[in-house]
Amino acid sequence: MIFHILTIFPSFFEGPLKYGVVSKAVEAGLIDIRVHNLRDWTSDRHSTVDDRPFGGGEGMVLKVEPVYRAIQSILPQRFNSPDEGNNGNTRVALLSAQGKRFNQAAARAYTDYDEVLLICGRYEGVDERITGHLVDDEFSIGDFVLSGGELGAAIVVDAVARLVPGVLGNAASSQFESFSDTDQNGDLLLDCPHYTRPADFNGWLVPDVLLGGNHAEIKRWRAAQALAKRQINRPDLSGGTNERG
Repeated sequence: MIFHILTIFPSFFEGPLKYGVVSKAVEAGLIDIRVHNLRDWTSDRHSTVDDRPFGGGEGMVLKVEPVYRAIQSILPQRFNSPDEGNNGNTRVALLSAQGKRFNQAAARAYTDYDEVLLICGRYEGVDERITGHLVDDEFSIGDFVLSGGELGAAIVVDAVARLVPGVLGNAASSQFESFSDTDQNGDLLLDCPHYTRPADFNGWLVPDVLLGGNHAEIKRWRAAQALAKRQINRPDLSGGTNERG
């Protein structure tokens, strides 16, 4: 699987994607991460990627032309296919505060593609023709505003890459974790609490049920604790209000 990242700050990614399972997946040849400088597709001597918005207003807007040229160069199959809508098993997403919430369901769906291009939004916003004609998805990683889409792109790569077969040492790790299962009402569940040695640290004790070896009781305890943790930390996930992508 190939991840393309389109950004005006390519050096940003020298750190976040160089560690952990993502780095090991790259080394193993399971995924490939290619970072592209958007300014390489500009045509003026200042390598301009932004301009003032039509209609006035604060801030600058990411221009459509360099983004179009970049996608045409990076994923030519999206433009050369004789069948309209046949994108050669590729997906293009824009990281934007105005996008739909990126979640685990979206991460799993993205593992179906051979190549994914993530566009890092910047400035006041992007020319809406990018969203309307060039991308398949517009994603936000949370209900807050960042100075750019680079952090979001790194998060998307990490979330998707760890679901690619072979990336995690234990395939079950991605099947029994937060957002991977639902309760009887179809609402997403969080993972249960976990403990390890020592069983007694500073008088803080591991629950007896985990030490007793009764796997049926442990399973029931973990299910109850997962529900309790969701109620405390993410009550928005219950009651059928959560987004599933």
